[in-house]
Amino acid sequence: MPNIRPLAILAIATLLAGPASAADSLLDVYQRALQNDPTIREAEATYLALAEVKPQARAALLPSVSVGANVGSQYTDQLGGATFGGGVQGTRAVTDTDSHGWSLSLTQTIFDWGRYTTLKQADKRVARAQTDYEAAKQALLIRVATAYFNVLAAKDNLASAVSAREAIARQLEQAQRRFEVGLIAITDVQQSQAGYDDSVATEIQAQRLLATSYEQLREIIGDVVTELAGPTDELPLLSPDPASPEQWVRTALGQNLTLVSSRLAAEVAEYDIDIQKGTRLPTVNLQAAYTDSTRDTLSTIYPVPGVPIPIPQKPVGHSWQVNVQFPLFTGGLNRSRVQQSVYTHRAATEELERIGRQTERQTRDAYLGVISEIQRVRALKQSVESNRTALRATEAGFEVGTQTTVDVLTSQKNLSTAETTYSRSRYDYILNVLTLKQAAGNLSVTDVEQVNGWLH
Repeated sequence: MPNIRPLAILAIATLLAGPASAADSLLDVYQRALQNDPTIREAEATYLALAEVKPQARAALLPSVSVGANVGSQYTDQLGGATFGGGVQGTRAVTDTDSHGWSLSLTQTIFDWGRYTTLKQADKRVARAQTDYEAAKQALLIRVATAYFNVLAAKDNLASAVSAREAIARQLEQAQRRFEVGLIAITDVQQSQAGYDDSVATEIQAQRLLATSYEQLREIIGDVVTELAGPTDELPLLSPDPASPEQWVRTALGQNLTLVSSRLAAEVAEYDIDIQKGTRLPTVNLQAAYTDSTRDTLSTIYPVPGVPIPIPQKPVGHSWQVNVQFPLFTGGLNRSRVQQSVYTHRAATEELERIGRQTERQTRDAYLGVISEIQRVRALKQSVESNRTALRATEAGFEVGTQTTVDVLTSQKNLSTAETTYSRSRYDYILNVLTLKQAAGNLSVTDVEQVNGWLH
């Protein structure tokens, strides 16, 4: 008789290679994900990058000061003619100039409607970036919880598959013994063998599913976990508080982070309209400058007798001016940009309406999910007990000849299905609780800590 237990042990041991350690709780795994998940780190970097729009917008209204310096040298040797003593004589003029200096300039915006509006808009942009980052942390919590409970469900599924295979193996051994003494026909042995072969295939598939679930969790936290804490036998099935879907919807419409982000996006688009309208208004800027330079020039003219004549210069100057620019005609560019911003704002408004309706639907669905999952967990728990009782009765009937091998195999399969479905429903209940909090916009680490209290 084939035995795949060594194969199962080898597969799981290879997957979970490493020193034994205490079971990791959901909170432990979430904290590791906050540090190692590339998606949340990308969201954090994006938030920090977008937050820089505020100092950039403020800088456009503050003075711009620049300082410059120069140093140079110029040498000229020029031939020419001059009249000396009633005649024309050739001349040569040599000039050697060295210069250096520095300058200071200042530019200050006095009036620019677009820049003032951009500064106001920057607050909304930063608020939206922060909201998106908080939404990413909530999404990470749901991703971690989903992967976490998928691992537990896969482990339960494998345990149920192993238990079913062992039970069917005993059934096969019993059938072979009964056939050897002539109590049953060979068809019963063949049916038991077929059931055993199916259970082996099911166990292999369960091993594969568990390995995949571990890898999905490792992808998020960047490390392999060996043991995860599971829910207690007496999992508290708490109904949503408040027990009214309408109150949850009202909370979600005010706090759901995706909806809040869309609302801020619409406000940002509305500011864009004002910014583009500002291109039709005049702009006023102040410009001031101060210069200080030194020029040392040495000039010599030949053949006029004499000595070279140094001509030192030290020019110092300052200036200021106020520039006013008024756009008269831009070929329709400004008008087109205003119209474009109006359409963009309309699109953002429609998106806000769409996400508002989507949020309401998701909140109601999550609320109903918690309520229905509570009832489902209780029903499936009773189903497991009923199927276990049915299996014992079927096995007893097989002993006395009133039940067939097929009946026993069917009962065993029904019990295995009920056990895995029941364990999965408990995890789905917890995920629905977290999803409802996310839809309402108030999912936090506190909720993880509460769930952590349900694990051991």
